[in-house]
Amino acid sequence: MGGLVKSIASPRMLVALAMGFSSGLPLLLTLSLLQAWLQQKGVDLTLIGLVTLVGLPYTFKFLWAPLMDRWTPPFLGRRRGWLLITQVLLMASIAGLGLSDPLAHPLLLSFMALMVAFFSASQDIVIDAYRREDLRDEELGLGSSLAVNGYRVGMLLASGGGLILADHLPFSQVYLIMAALQGIGLATTLLAREPKVAERPPRSLKEAVVAPFVEYFTRNNLAWGLGVLILILLYKLGDTMASALTMPFYLDLGFSKTEIGAVVKLFGFWATVGGGLLGGVMMLRLGINRALWIFGALQAVSTAGFALLAKLGPQVPALAAVITIENVTGGMGTAAYVAFMASLTNKRFTATQYALLSSLMGIPRVLLSAPTGFMAKHLGWEWFFIFCTLIALPGMLMLIKYAPWGKVPAPAEEPGA
Repeated sequence: MGGLVKSIASPRMLVALAMGFSSGLPLLLTLSLLQAWLQQKGVDLTLIGLVTLVGLPYTFKFLWAPLMDRWTPPFLGRRRGWLLITQVLLMASIAGLGLSDPLAHPLLLSFMALMVAFFSASQDIVIDAYRREDLRDEELGLGSSLAVNGYRVGMLLASGGGLILADHLPFSQVYLIMAALQGIGLATTLLAREPKVAERPPRSLKEAVVAPFVEYFTRNNLAWGLGVLILILLYKLGDTMASALTMPFYLDLGFSKTEIGAVVKLFGFWATVGGGLLGGVMMLRLGINRALWIFGALQAVSTAGFALLAKLGPQVPALAAVITIENVTGGMGTAAYVAFMASLTNKRFTATQYALLSSLMGIPRVLLSAPTGFMAKHLGWEWFFIFCTLIALPGMLMLIKYAPWGKVPAPAEEPGA
């Protein structure tokens, strides 16, 4: 037990936790918090669903990730230098989003939301690369779980805390507060060390763009490479689609913003922390592949809880139970998912390869979640969440081939690197 506590409290793990927070905070500022703002202003539910399209940078971040592998800013090093740049611009974008008007200037608001997503995705590229390079292979499971915990805390603070504040302050002021809280990530960047990487970084832009993809797809064979990409796309599909409209769902059922903020976000905080830590500790014993199987199954079951809540109506105890289960299993599933992706990257091209893999993670949230408003409107909430539960099955079945039970992922390093 003492060794586990010492591992969690090590500087590397604390940096992973803090950077996870910095990565998670901006995400819901363009999703659930923005959805609540738009619904309060009377924007149509279908249009609210389409607003998820501003998250496209999360899906296409692999396109500019090679620039962050190839070039090093003239200060703080390759990873911390890029972090400083993206974090300063992200804080400015969040403030600009808060100063926009959804009804008077909808295009300006959409543009600022897109900028928040772009600089947030850019920050994610560097944070993911930093964590992969800073942690040893055997630390990836625990480090990923702490990063997921920090990520979830940032999301909960932005959405839950933001909703409670929105009952007492204008949304514009709420966004300015969130921009200031992003300074935690900036302080972490300035205090952290630059990771030492033995592998030679790309020496040209061509090498930074082409070599990561060639290495990934030739490591085993093309079919294997494509299969893993499809697995990553599908593994959290049901959970992500369900999460896309939970805010309008809670409001439509009749819960107040304070109830949602207190129960869904703040009460769920401890469930999220517990789930993330439990997932990290269990991965030390189970290994990444077995964790993907167990946590994925629990994750699908938790999605079905929303269908039950739709049937029961606005009962706070039922909401608390569903959120507890969802947050625990979601924290566990995401920790295994992130550790699995990190294990697939070669440290020569960490930013680009991880960006490629995690970009697929964003496709369900952005493109496949865009029609969720239409689906919920015509299926009804109960059948919508039943559909989200069933759509998780294809990803689980792909684990048979690409993450077999008991097999340990091999390190993705070049011979002699």
